[in-house]
Amino acid sequence: MVNEEPKKENIIPKNEIEVLARCLFPYILEYFESAEGQREFTQWRQTNT
Repeated sequence: MVNEEPKKENIIPKNEIEVLARCLFPYILEYFESAEGQREFTQWRQTNT
């Protein structure tokens, strides 16, 4: 039996995820409210329903 190292999980602290989300959310929202974002979302919805 080969001596295997335990798998290390990449755990990102919750506060780091929240900071990242706060930084990205305004840009994501701006995109989805744009005409291009609305078009893309409509196309996605048609292909995934």
